[in-house]
Amino acid sequence: MTFVVNLALGLLFGIGLVISGMSDPTKVLNFLDLAGTWDPSLAFVMGGAVVVAFFGYRLVLKRDRPVVGSRFHIPGRTDLEPRIFVGPAIFGFGWGLSGFCPGPALTAIGLAAPGTLVFVPAMFVGMWAARLAGTRPASLIAT
Repeated sequence: MTFVVNLALGLLFGIGLVISGMSDPTKVLNFLDLAGTWDPSLAFVMGGAVVVAFFGYRLVLKRDRPVVGSRFHIPGRTDLEPRIFVGPAIFGFGWGLSGFCPGPALTAIGLAAPGTLVFVPAMFVGMWAARLAGTRPASLIAT
């Protein structure tokens, strides 16, 4: 049951990425190009995601546990450490160079988008290297 729910949610997320244009690296790069061909339309996608997440988290966390899981996995650490800044900086740099982040890149593979055959293997190598370096989230707590 969990696999089917996760598959359905992943497909819904992927469809949302394609409809919003997040799987098109040109659209993303134009959003990031403030001094050139700036396309502000992705700001509405991000704003909508923030609103949905804001209310969605409040609604979901009123439950004792997830619908198809035994507990919520929420980061418990509140202190800041260097990897909190280094990881997102590397992520943002890569996103700005390629126009892809992991979710849209995986979606774009199905669309045969140019660049995904280079980006996705590099992403997996980076994930593997991060795991070797011990940069996984340090602690998760059950609520």
